[in-house]
Amino acid sequence: MTKWEIRNFQKNNYSDVARIYQTGIDGKNATFQKEVPTFAVWDQKYLDACRFVVVEDGVTIGWAALLAFSAMPSYRGVAELSIYIDPTAAGKGIGTALMAHMISESEKAGFWTLQSLIFPENTASIALHKKFGFKTLCIHEKLGEMDGIFRDVALLERRSQLVGK
Repeated sequence: MTKWEIRNFQKNNYSDVARIYQTGIDGKNATFQKEVPTFAVWDQKYLDACRFVVVEDGVTIGWAALLAFSAMPSYRGVAELSIYIDPTAAGKGIGTALMAHMISESEKAGFWTLQSLIFPENTASIALHKKFGFKTLCIHEKLGEMDGIFRDVALLERRSQLVGK
């Protein structure tokens, strides 16, 4: 039986979201970011729709949110997915539950395509995405620079079978 639950993100979850984001930065396989954004920057970056947290005993141990793919109305149903799990919570099925929830709720919100940009070395994230039907479209070679090294980034995409047919 799970002791955690998935909830809509609320501003008071941000300190834990930031803590988890920092573990992604520190691990150097989740993001090119070098520092956690302020809440104001994070809040502006992510769409208002489909912001979720996983909470256990009052502590956020995972989060997921969507970024707009484009401001053009024709792409309104396309979004980039960010999903982060606290490393101390690995192996509890949180990533699987959060991804399933995000897909379901994003489809209810009218999204027909979810994309993720993932370092190829982040095999756990790639496996999670593949489990939910994401396909690797390409590997962008040396797409971004981190600590003086240019890194490859995999572009994965999932097309809804319910929305935008």
